[in-house]
Amino acid sequence: MSALRTVLFNFCFYVSTILYMFVCLPVLLLPRKMLWRVVDSWVGTNLWFLRTICGITIEFTGTERIPPGPLLVASKHQSTAETYALLGLFSDPVYVLKRELMWIPVFGWYVLKARMIPVNRGARAGVMAAMAKRAKRAVERGRQILIFPEGTRQAPDAPPNYKFGVAFLYGELDVPCLPVALNAGLYWPRRSWHMRPGVIRIEILEPIAPGLHPDAFLTRLQNELEPATARLVSVGRSEIEARERRVALLGH
Repeated sequence: MSALRTVLFNFCFYVSTILYMFVCLPVLLLPRKMLWRVVDSWVGTNLWFLRTICGITIEFTGTERIPPGPLLVASKHQSTAETYALLGLFSDPVYVLKRELMWIPVFGWYVLKARMIPVNRGARAGVMAAMAKRAKRAVERGRQILIFPEGTRQAPDAPPNYKFGVAFLYGELDVPCLPVALNAGLYWPRRSWHMRPGVIRIEILEPIAPGLHPDAFLTRLQNELEPATARLVSVGRSEIEARERRVALLGH
């Protein structure tokens, strides 16, 4: 049953995304703020699909900790869910993302319009400097930079694998960093067709003020994100086990 729900959700997700991309093409000619109205609608639509088809809801806590103005948002990355769910929390977000996404037909136009920050992971020299240059322009406009410090999706129990890029940006931008912990991988695992119903918890932690040495910052970020993530994963696992016991009892 879970595989069937996953197939149906993915069908709805991709069909709705394609429809949004083509129906909303005129927004590419309008000011960027109009694009975010489309994005908010797209996010809401797919959160509805996630809830009604898969029985997965997303619960945010700590949103009162989000300061106004430009930010560096450093989020754990376990699933596709947070890549679009986080967009709705910020007024003018910009993702640091792999350059290849710019090459997807039509979708790449929206990425370009949103002025996201593409990164060529295969290149070494000058990559971080170019990333920082674009990010500085974005924060000067009051935007929020969203980055996944580990670069790619990780399983909930995977050992931390933080890259230096987030510390480099922190040192260059001189804005607060907002850590984000979550347990999304329990319900929407990477590279899996098994989606579990339940509550994805996304927790906004206390901002880290600018001014730390990049190495000290990276250590602090990891020391705050990992325990918070482990706690959310533990809560999620307990809820999954309780639900499975209820289902088993009903089955009898």
